[in-house]
Order: sequence, then structure tokens, then C-alpha cells
Amino acid sequence: MKMNLSSTLRIWLALIGLAFFVSCTHAPQQISISGETMGTTYHIRYVTANPYHSPERVKERVDLVLEQINSQMSTYDPNSELSLFNQRMTTEPVVVSRALETVIHRALQIAEETDGLLDITVGPLVNLWGFGPLGKPEQVPTEEQLAATRAKVGYQHLTVENHQVTKAVPDLYVDLSTIAKGYGVDRVAVLLDQMEIKNYLVEIGGEMRMRGSKPGEQPWRIAVEQPVSLERSVNRIIEPGNNSVATSGDYRNYFEKDGVRYSHIIDPRTGYPIQHNLVSVTVITETCMDADAYATALTVMGPEKALQFANEKGLAVLLVTRENGEYKEYTSTAFKRFEQ
Repeated sequence: MKMNLSSTLRIWLALIGLAFFVSCTHAPQQISISGETMGTTYHIRYVTANPYHSPERVKERVDLVLEQINSQMSTYDPNSELSLFNQRMTTEPVVVSRALETVIHRALQIAEETDGLLDITVGPLVNLWGFGPLGKPEQVPTEEQLAATRAKVGYQHLTVENHQVTKAVPDLYVDLSTIAKGYGVDRVAVLLDQMEIKNYLVEIGGEMRMRGSKPGEQPWRIAVEQPVSLERSVNRIIEPGNNSVATSGDYRNYFEKDGVRYSHIIDPRTGYPIQHNLVSVTVITETCMDADAYATALTVMGPEKALQFANEKGLAVLLVTRENGEYKEYTSTAFKRFEQ
């Protein structure tokens, strides 16, 4: 049978149209990838019908972003940009990457907002109490040790301007563990947006950011953990929408000495671990960097001041306290719209 050129062209166009229709009608699938980063793990769930968004391709790009952040902000890598900055015993300005500048700048802003309760220079005190990479001490630090360490701690000794970071104290030590994971979550979320993935949940070490929904337009639902040391159980379920969630607490990382419980969360004002009854703080904000940082600062504040601060700032916050052997919850006004 003979076919002219126009007939052949019509058939090919029909086949191309059919292929396009079939490809566009694939049901969206939820895909999961995971890995290790920042001394912890990450887990990502995203929804797509696009074969270009294979788990191998997405994971490769995610790992590249997280490796870059580690190379900039890790205190465990002696060759990271932050470690090299800490090693420089100088008060001269040091040019830093845009990423490091962004994170330090935001940390200092929140430090000002919280009267220094978020302090990214508190690392030496954390190490002194045994909660850093140097290991746990056998005894509680002496007043002399605390005084000597506090003399080289204080966010007010750190400034950021025009892509440069300056230490007023040469041996000031910057640790971004209270904000870097949140920043990492945000960077991964931006990557997924750039890849035109519209529905996802990104989690690094418990800090999360989400957008869109699961298949079937089901919302992302997050379980807030019960603040119990020996087991994992769900305290409540929330639906954050297109937002970020971070939780800070003292219920897992602590030690006891002579009947006294010492938390890993240090109050920069005293140099001692917090001693109040606020055991868990969950914060919902647009960016995970902010949620991460505010969760730590509010934990240091204690329940009354934290709730007052949250309501004044319009922050969505869930506080859990330990009172007479039982747990009690307090929520800010802005948090109520996320409750189930």
C-alpha cells in the first residue's frame, strides 16, 4: 500500500500526541530518598509524575547541595570554611561565602531579638559541659573554669558586614548547630522548587519544611514527639501547610551528677545548663532556618517568657512543660490554626 507524505506526517503527529497524552496522565507517585549529612540523617518525600525526577537524579543533586553546606558550616570538619575561620586567631575581617554570611547574619539578628538567648558563640561552654565533640567530663566545671570560658563567649563580639565576618575576641568560636540544619532544609527545598517539584517534605535531623500535598491532595501531617527520654511516642499531630517545623528539647541529651540533671542546652547568661521545667519547644515558621533558631532560643527562655515572646512576635509555638511529674502543653495564639 502506498502512502503519501502528508498521510505519513499525520500518523506521526497522531502518535506523538498519543505519547504526550499518555505521559501526562501518569498518576503522581510519592518517592522517598534518604542519606546522611551534618552528623545526622535526612529524609525527603516528594510527589511527581515526571520520569526526570527519578530518586537517583534527585538524590544526587540533594547530596551535592548538602556536601557544599557541610564544607562551609561544619565544626567537625577541620577544613570547613567555618572551622578555618575559628582557627584564625585574629580580629581582622575575614571574607566568607554568601551562605555563611547569610546564616551568621540571621543568627545575630535573632540573638538581638532574644536578648542573646540564641548565641552561636556558646560552643566552648557546650564543650566544657561535655556535650560537644570533646566528650563528657567526669565532673561539673568549677566556677573558675566557667568564668574563663565565658570570657571568650558572646555573640556581641561577632559582626557581619559586606561579606566579611569579624571577631572582636581572637579566639571566639562560632558554632552554627542551632541554625545550620534548618538552613540546609531550606536550601534543599529551594533546589526542589528549581527542579519544579511542587509537593515535598524535607527533613534533616528532625527539622522539616513542606510544600503542597501528598498524592490525592492529602495534606502533609507531622507528628510532634512526646518529650520522653526512653521511648518514642506521638504527642500530637499538626498540619503545617507550606511552612517549616523545628523542635528543641532537653529530654534526650543530658547527664546526671550527684542527683542533679544537666541538660545539653546552655543558658548563655549563666554558663549553666537550663534548669527550668520547659522540656520541649516546637516552632512553625516559613523558613526552617528561623524555626530551628527560635526553637533553641525559646527553650532557653523558659515557659512563661517563651509564651509571651511568641505571642508578641506572632510565632506559632507549642510548649511542653514537666509539672509535678506530668506533661502540660501551652500554645501561642498563632499555633492554634495548625492544631488538629
